[in-house]
Amino acid sequence: MPAEPPRSAGVVWQQGELSREQRWERLGHPGATVWMTGLPASGKSTLASALEARLLEDGRAAYVLDGDNLRHGLNGDLGFTAEDRAENVRRTAEVAALLADAGVVAIAALVSPYRADREAARAAHERRGLPFFEVHVATSLEECERRDPKGLYARARAGELTNLTGVGAPYEPPEAPELVVDGAAEPLHEALARLLAALPTVAAASAASAAASTNPGS
Repeated sequence: MPAEPPRSAGVVWQQGELSREQRWERLGHPGATVWMTGLPASGKSTLASALEARLLEDGRAAYVLDGDNLRHGLNGDLGFTAEDRAENVRRTAEVAALLADAGVVAIAALVSPYRADREAARAAHERRGLPFFEVHVATSLEECERRDPKGLYARARAGELTNLTGVGAPYEPPEAPELVVDGAAEPLHEALARLLAALPTVAAASAASAAASTNPGS
C-alpha cells in the first residue's frame, strides 16, 4: 500500500452519512479516473472530450480535467519547471480522486511528462481504492509539430518559448499504460470505442454504442 501523503496538522477525514459503496449504488455506477498523457497537440483533449460526451450520453457522470483549463485557476500559479509540473500533476490527481470517489469518471488530459509524477497520481488513487486508468496518446513528435494548433512548437523552435515538452523539456512515455492510442493513425471513433471497451468501470452498453458509431467526428 502506498505511503500516506503529507497532511495539515490537527485535521481528520470527515466521514459522510453514506459510504462510497452506498453512494455509487444509489448513483448506479462507480467512479474512476482516466489519465491521458502525451505530447502537446497529441490529441488528448479531443479524445477526453469525446469520452466525456459519450459517457454523459449513456447516463454516466463524467468531467474533463483539461491541463490548460486547470491552469486558469487551480494551477494558475504554477510554471513549467520540473517541480511545478510535479505539483500540477499532484493537484490534478487529488481533484480527480475526489471526483472519482463521488462517482464521477474524472478524465484528466495533461501532458504530465514525467513517469514518477504519473505514478504518484496512480498511487493517490490506490491509497483510496479507486480505479486509475492510464492512456498514452502516443502521437509522434513530428505529427504533433505538424499540427501545432497553438503555435507552441513554432515558438519553441524560434527560441521564444522554453521548456516545451518534446523540444526544450523531456517526455517520458508510460512503460505499462492500460491503453495506447495512436493519435495520428487511429480515427477518433475507433480510439473511443477501444477506450470504452477497455475501461473496467464502463458498462458494456457504452462500448457497444461506441463500436457501432460510424461518425469519425463523434
